Amino acid sequence: MKTTVEIPDLLFRQAKAAAARRGVPLKQLFTEALRERLRESGTAAAEKPWMRAFGGLRDLHRETRRVERSIEEAFERVDEEDWR
Repeated sequence: MKTTVEIPDLLFRQAKAAAARRGVPLKQLFTEALRERLRESGTAAAEKPWMRAFGGLRDLHRETRRVERSIEEAFERVDEEDWR
């Protein structure tokens, strides 16, 4: 869904810089920040009570994928000495 939101210029610049440092689109930064804020306020947990117990680990999925990619890349490289 698209919408228009007014935020202070300084906050926008800070958000844009934070997204660039993390290497993510500004849209993703805003989505994650809003989701986290709703989770903190209990709104998201109220919609899905099971999230209180299991939703806290959701952020680890991205990190797990990153680690798995690194492992796959490491195993794709073969040292010539190992094949002799």
